[in-house]
Amino acid sequence: MKKRILVIDIGGSNVKLMISREEKRKFKSGLKLTPREMISDIKPLVEDWKFDVIAMGFPSPVRNGKILSEPKHLGKGWIGFDFEKALGKPVRIINDAAMQALGSYHGRRMLFLGLGTGLGSALVWDNYVLPLELGDLPYRNGSIIEQYLGKPGLMRLGEKTWQRDVRYALVQLKKSLIADYVVLGGGNAKKLEGLPQGVELGHNRNAFVGGMRLWQIDAHTRRPKWQIL
Repeated sequence: MKKRILVIDIGGSNVKLMISREEKRKFKSGLKLTPREMISDIKPLVEDWKFDVIAMGFPSPVRNGKILSEPKHLGKGWIGFDFEKALGKPVRIINDAAMQALGSYHGRRMLFLGLGTGLGSALVWDNYVLPLELGDLPYRNGSIIEQYLGKPGLMRLGEKTWQRDVRYALVQLKKSLIADYVVLGGGNAKKLEGLPQGVELGHNRNAFVGGMRLWQIDAHTRRPKWQIL
């Protein structure tokens, strides 16, 4: 029987719950959101949804399904939290940008960049997903690049200067990572006008597709189809 999957996309501004590409619910997140508070907010919103397993995208480094560090834009207490016990279903966790990248992928070598509260990033090729932390790259004036390309940069620089910085970074990152194309996601991607060649606009709904793919099984090996590196 095909599994029914609940996809939870946790961001710095909102937590989005998806049971299909069209059916979505959300609530505010932010710097004070803890995992226990998030679970309390989720449960009443999904009472009428039937699902067997959960795919969760989380805005922090994740390895082997384990959260490695506390997120920059949420509260504390995420490391070691037992989501399966709290939600009563099997849970697979991946970095949130990597989940959206997985859902956006359509062949060859793809770089995904999420222009949201911070700067999410991942590289996808064949059946491999490599979550990245490009947002921590050193940038101007002793800052890191997400302080320019993320939401704080947009608010500080203004839209025109922010767009110029983003376009420049897109070209350099595509070249540096030998990507065939770049897909942009995140809440601020639509603000970017005049996309460089080889750069395309994704859609936040692709996070749901990524969550579905996270549970895909290879028909021959009976193992997960996608290897998260």
